[in-house]
Amino acid sequence: MRTVHCPNCQKPVEWSEKSRYRPFCSQRCRTIDIGAWADGSYTIPLPLKPEDMDELLSTIEDAENPEE
Repeated sequence: MRTVHCPNCQKPVEWSEKSRYRPFCSQRCRTIDIGAWADGSYTIPLPLKPEDMDELLSTIEDAENPEE
């Protein structure tokens, strides 16, 4: 099974249906991340161009469907 690191604390997280909060390890780390978006700590600096959006969607699809 594929393992990723929690974006907040870097703890290993199994990328599967069993991992309720993936890519986060817990509700706590998920809430911390949402709070960072809400307070403006995270921003997207420029509007995405259509070709950038295609690349982003491809990356997301690859992450959701890893080759095992």
